Amino acid sequence: MGHGELRGVVALDGPSGTGKSSAARRLAAGLGARYLDTGAMYRAVTLAVLRAGVDLADPAGVAKVARDAVLVQGTDPNRSTTFLDGEDVGTEIRGPEVTLAVSPVSAVPEVRAQLVAEQRRIIAEALAEAGGIVVEGRDIGTAVVPDAPLKVYLTADAEARAQRRAKQDSASGRQSTLDATLADVQRRDTYDSTRAVSPLRAAGDAVVLDTTSLDLAGTLAALMDLVGDHGLLAQPSGRVHG
Repeated sequence: MGHGELRGVVALDGPSGTGKSSAARRLAAGLGARYLDTGAMYRAVTLAVLRAGVDLADPAGVAKVARDAVLVQGTDPNRSTTFLDGEDVGTEIRGPEVTLAVSPVSAVPEVRAQLVAEQRRIIAEALAEAGGIVVEGRDIGTAVVPDAPLKVYLTADAEARAQRRAKQDSASGRQSTLDATLADVQRRDTYDSTRAVSPLRAAGDAVVLDTTSLDLAGTLAALMDLVGDHGLLAQPSGRVHG
């Protein structure tokens, strides 16, 4: 992938069901940029922990599994891949067992430190090779890339997010009810926003974008406008707006 239109890092944070992943991938693809799904990395480590049979309440054991796991996260927005110990686990990490366990695993400080370091390495590589990258997660603007030129915090009311999640699960063949999905959304919101290390919150200089009444096209259009407003689009001459 050559240099695209995006120059720099776009950090997208927010809880699940805000349209963050779909919008991030489309934004990156439309601007010829790389894309990093940091949530997939935490899910892959969680899968490794579950496979190892380690108690989720054992932070030392969880951290050891994370250290030993060989995780490779792809950055192609048209085909985002996640490999764990040489195996493509992109589908398995979206299952209910991983979804239930990912919050406690991602709350372990050693796990976060390891993955943040790897995420920063991937981002630096993408900037050198492609010029720009869209990074999505829960602590991108606050911890991973606090100096990102554009930080956006996507939000939406819990009911709307649960409906979107349930629709995604159904489309992927995963069985769930709206009530169960809403309970899971609220559980993860509480867990992720109250953890001791890098809690889910908007960075002080982030643009807050409420997607409750926006579809994917509307969310993407709003993000495109923000990218342009922040001077992150390369001109034909190679110069950057601003």
